[in-house]
Amino acid sequence: MKTIKEIGEAAVKAKRELAVLGTADKNKILNDCAEALRKNTDNIIAANKADLANAEKNGMKASLVDRLTLTEKRIEDMAVGLEQIAKLPDPIGEYLNSKTLPNGLIITQKRVPMGVIGIIYEARPNVTSDAFGLCLKAGSAVILRGGSDAINSNKAVIAAFHSVLDINKDIVQLVEDTSRESANEMMKMNGYIDVLIPRGGSGLIQAVVKNSTVPVIETGVGNCHVFVDESADIEKAVNIIVNAKAQRPGVCNAAETMLVHKNIAKDFLPKAAAALREKNVEIRGDKAVKSIVPDVVDALEEDWATEYGDYILAVKVVESVDEAIDHIAKYSTGHSESIVTESYLNSKKFTERVDSAAVYVNASTRFTDGNEFGFGAEIGISTQKLHARGPMGLKELTTTKYIILGEGQIRQ
Repeated sequence: MKTIKEIGEAAVKAKRELAVLGTADKNKILNDCAEALRKNTDNIIAANKADLANAEKNGMKASLVDRLTLTEKRIEDMAVGLEQIAKLPDPIGEYLNSKTLPNGLIITQKRVPMGVIGIIYEARPNVTSDAFGLCLKAGSAVILRGGSDAINSNKAVIAAFHSVLDINKDIVQLVEDTSRESANEMMKMNGYIDVLIPRGGSGLIQAVVKNSTVPVIETGVGNCHVFVDESADIEKAVNIIVNAKAQRPGVCNAAETMLVHKNIAKDFLPKAAAALREKNVEIRGDKAVKSIVPDVVDALEEDWATEYGDYILAVKVVESVDEAIDHIAKYSTGHSESIVTESYLNSKKFTERVDSAAVYVNASTRFTDGNEFGFGAEIGISTQKLHARGPMGLKELTTTKYIILGEGQIRQ
């Protein structure tokens, strides 16, 4: 097993080979790797079954088991994801702007690869494929450090890729040591890793943000909100909250809190509660909610700040759109928020004043996703404001450099 330093040294060498590949070469690799996933489906599922057996022994909750599970369809989706990345425009080599100075110097800004990207993530083996594909198309070598829960699945996916790579296989490497020490080492790999991206729960993300000396792109913990305004269409609002909460409760763009305007609460809450309970969602409500739907669980202060990742929804009745916006400002993680309303003025106020990466009007928060936004597979959802914000696709995995053409000019 390679040490973290050896992995970093190998990635630095590999990035130089990757940097000279043209678009056609990268696309061929992506398509070959997609076929490799299909050919190795049985091996990958067998490895995944070993991970699922360990998850059952360890008492992993159902929503996280869902994220860990690979099926033939999900592996096919991973393969299709790589093929979709191959079809996307190549950002590398794009000239962003050019100007000629009075002294005759021509200054041009060009999009170039990051170099080596490190990704620390939890029990989602599809990330192994998505991250590799995006980093490859963006011209960077990638070091992947997944969690122990998915180690067998991740090794099988990487083995499939390595089986068809004709160039340096170190363009994609898996850290097989899943100890906390290996993650800490990656956070200190200045000179080897150019940027580090954590994907997972708040504990992982905050550990990387606080301890890394390598530059970090902070991806989103998703304490997402849906606000049902007094003018909302009730049927529309019920459908949106059920989808936002229950379609896949373990993902970061699932709703965790629903805010309901007091003027619509009596008509809306019983219908919403019934629909949510059909999906086995536990409702934790404030006093106003309990006065309308008495058999909900009492909401505590910490519920407003919790990303459950489970079939649980915190519900609060608010006096106005302004109170809803204030609540979101206090408790949101800056990921995704939605207003359900038929009022243009309230939708405008909400979209202007809510400071999150994705703000919706009359739609589920579940759409905050690179593929749904038309970017292809995503590396994560950035909730910070420097460099990248929202779903991060190919362009967010690149940087730029200036090329200056002269004819002997010297500075006076």
